[in-house]
Amino acid sequence: MNVEVDQTAETAASLELENFLPYRLNRLADAVSREFARIYKDRHGLTRPEWRLLATLGQYGTMTATAVGAHSSMHKTKVSRAVTALEQRKWLVRETSETDRRVEHLRLTKSGATAYRELVPIARQFETRILQEMQESDRRAVLAGLTALEKSTLGD
Repeated sequence: MNVEVDQTAETAASLELENFLPYRLNRLADAVSREFARIYKDRHGLTRPEWRLLATLGQYGTMTATAVGAHSSMHKTKVSRAVTALEQRKWLVRETSETDRRVEHLRLTKSGATAYRELVPIARQFETRILQEMQESDRRAVLAGLTALEKSTLGD
């Protein structure tokens, strides 16, 4: 039996994953995130969700867990575990809302805020190092491209 392969259909049905933008963005984001994670893990033993929670509360102040999850794109179970971990470290306190007892407001303690302030310049240095590895024109193009993608995808 001689079976002819339809080259056009085969090409249309295949995908070069290595050149697929969502795949490339995800790989890059994961690689950069893992590299930065080594820094805050070595310094403070933080997980990625714990870092995101610390950074979000450090930047915005008091928030609910739901608001943190929405801002940082974390699932509520990851937020909940991170809240528990930072609370155990005495870096975070929960305060029940006076108007709705089902809602808890999260805020950093003095120790949590100190850890956050210590990590901010380290985070900035990390970002600067990555950006300085590129030519100025590439750096501008990457930042402009990210902004355009965020606007078209996230609506920000």
